[in-house]
Amino acid sequence: MLKQNGYAQYQNAKIMTASPAELTLMLYEGAIKFGNIAIVAMENNDPAKAHENIVKVEQIIQNFRETLDRKYPVWQEFENVYVYLLRRCHEANIAKDKAIMEEVLKHLRSMRDNWKEVMKKVSGDRSNPQAQARIAGGQRNTGGYTVSNMAAMR
Repeated sequence: MLKQNGYAQYQNAKIMTASPAELTLMLYEGAIKFGNIAIVAMENNDPAKAHENIVKVEQIIQNFRETLDRKYPVWQEFENVYVYLLRRCHEANIAKDKAIMEEVLKHLRSMRDNWKEVMKKVSGDRSNPQAQARIAGGQRNTGGYTVSNMAAMR
């Protein structure tokens, strides 16, 4: 019990001290983790666990949708991707189809990897302090996800 409590405290501290960009990365990682758990649950014929974890993936994707900054033209493209991923999660959940869930994870992994590249490029671009500030903190890219939301999803 003490080990679990220590791990939970570590995770909470990690979330509390993370920049918005790091929180976004954590959300991608969480969605991928929950998607993988759902696939294993489907393989083990555990529909309740599969459902629970697909819903967690959907909640994270919905958070990404809700926090899109509509002042940039690219927001509509992201909106379309998120709507598509939500629909595919729903289909995977109804059919308990691991192939559909694997497709969703493929897209999420690609988006996560792109996000990592953005973080790396912006952090190394000393000529653009405004972009660095946005990636380092202060922008609302974690929406309704509070520390308690993220901790509860583990």
